[in-house]
Amino acid sequence: MATEYGQGYGLPTGPGHARGVGGRRRRMPAALRAPVEGRAWRELAYVLLSLPISILLFTYAVTMVSLGAGLLVTFLGVPVLAAALAGCRGIGSVERARARGLLGLDVGEPQPLRLKRQGFMGWIGAVLKSGTSWRALLYSVLQLPWAVLSFTVTVTVWTLGWSLVTYPLWFWVLPMYAGQDGIQLYGDEQHSIYLDNPFEIAVTAGVGLLFTLATPWIVRALTMVDRLMVHGLLGPSRLATRVVELESDRGVVVDTAAADLRRIERDLHDGAQARLVNLAMDLGLAKEKLREDPQAAARMVDEAHGEVKTALQELRDLARGIHPAVLTDRGLDAALSSVASRCTVPVQVEVDLSERPAPAIEGIAYFTVSELLQNVSKHSRATWAAVEVWRSEDRLMLQVVDNGVGGADLSRGSGLSGLAERLDAVDGILVVDSPAGGPTRVTAELPWRAERAR
Repeated sequence: MATEYGQGYGLPTGPGHARGVGGRRRRMPAALRAPVEGRAWRELAYVLLSLPISILLFTYAVTMVSLGAGLLVTFLGVPVLAAALAGCRGIGSVERARARGLLGLDVGEPQPLRLKRQGFMGWIGAVLKSGTSWRALLYSVLQLPWAVLSFTVTVTVWTLGWSLVTYPLWFWVLPMYAGQDGIQLYGDEQHSIYLDNPFEIAVTAGVGLLFTLATPWIVRALTMVDRLMVHGLLGPSRLATRVVELESDRGVVVDTAAADLRRIERDLHDGAQARLVNLAMDLGLAKEKLREDPQAAARMVDEAHGEVKTALQELRDLARGIHPAVLTDRGLDAALSSVASRCTVPVQVEVDLSERPAPAIEGIAYFTVSELLQNVSKHSRATWAAVEVWRSEDRLMLQVVDNGVGGADLSRGSGLSGLAERLDAVDGILVVDSPAGGPTRVTAELPWRAERAR
């Protein structure tokens, strides 16, 4: 697994490289690397830029919204308010780009405007009704107070840390140009305390080092709030994200259903239908020969009888692949046992369910295990397999294990990827653990919905 991980990310995975990288990382802990890492400087730049940018955003948002609200008594207020919101949407695009470049936060584009009618009035209505516009306005207003706080804290701890840690290099400036012996800790009319002897200078530098090491983590904690604001107010809403997911899942379901219909039509046309056509022709010939050559006719009827059996078996297999009767009548345990009996290797089936799931979920679970056992028969070179089905809270869990050669991978575009798409269409998950050399463990999760009256 370690080798696959390294190759998947384009990293060298040789033992020498691993020792070298690991050794360097152990010699330089994260706490010591943080002040000089590029990430710390990018986050510092983000915080420093936030204050002037937030002032501009706040000024624009408050001015435009106030102007639009004040002009609502006239017709001009509505388009001014729409322009203010549209500007805030544009500001949101800039802020997402800034967060992506400096914070490494990749936030998706929000839902675009949906114009119910064309024209200027349609655009105004779409902008005013868009939740994205109002969330961008809220971000423009809330960013200023938070930027002031984060800017103040960041500049204070950053300058304090670097000033103290470099104190041994510049403390001579104070007696030479300021007329005092060093940094003054306390002073009144009676006496004063200065940091001027070697011990005090060393302690001051040590305290500065602590501040310097802590500053990147303080800045990182402050930017976490910025990340939350950008993600929550400038990104797509949960509802919009869910709609996109459902639209994608609906497309997968439609494509899958169309592929299944094509497969059924092809199997009927090339299999049972062709055999039935041949059967009709054979029976017609047998009818013509019945009086002339009864023995030849009997042989032809016997061959036709064999064709009937074959056609019936193909129809049974086709019906079983769609939705077997045993699944409807007796549930998953009996249906999966029937599938396991046709596998080329011994399969142990264990179904631990106190009640039956909904028919749709039950059918998908049956299809999933059936496909996985077909993979075991065709590709795994295993000598045994096991199927387990159980319920975990609101999830139906399926697991198929075999001792084959392994190497199954979802990313190769095989049948497993198509199976994962089917499960994803119903909020399911497919996880494949198949190292080279085996064993292979495929786990599927499906949402649990209890059976209704059939």
